[in-house]
Amino acid sequence: MDIVTPAVGQIFWGGLVFLILLVLLAKFAWKPILGAVNDRERTINESLELAEKTKEEMKNLQAENEALLKEARAERDQMIKDAKEIASKMVNDAKDKAKEEANKVLVNARETINTEKAAAISELKTQVAAFSIEIAEKVVRRELAADDKQAALAKKLAEEINLN
Repeated sequence: MDIVTPAVGQIFWGGLVFLILLVLLAKFAWKPILGAVNDRERTINESLELAEKTKEEMKNLQAENEALLKEARAERDQMIKDAKEIASKMVNDAKDKAKEEANKVLVNARETINTEKAAAISELKTQVAAFSIEIAEKVVRRELAADDKQAALAKKLAEEINLN
């Protein structure tokens, strides 16, 4: 059992070396090691805080970007709607103007037709009157070609004048 149980001298010298090493480490090594560990811990905490702040800023930027995109889409949709309305209005105005022009052309054509029709009727009446006069002249010449017929007509006209 000597292997498992240490001797008293060995315990004493082992404890003394341990205490001396503990004092030396406490005096020279612990402060720099603890300072380095504390600095490292502080740096890590600052980095984590910075990462959290950056993450929050990224979320805020992303939310702002989404809002801007949504606004841009709404604006684009409004512009497209306005453009469609303007185009539709322009087409309707053009159609209305074309109908107006067509109606004006139609009215002018009807007026021209009526004017030409009236002129044609007037000319036809003039020609019919001229033909009637010619026919009457020919009939009267044939009737009055003989002297006895002329005398009878003159007598009849004289009697009608006296009666009136």
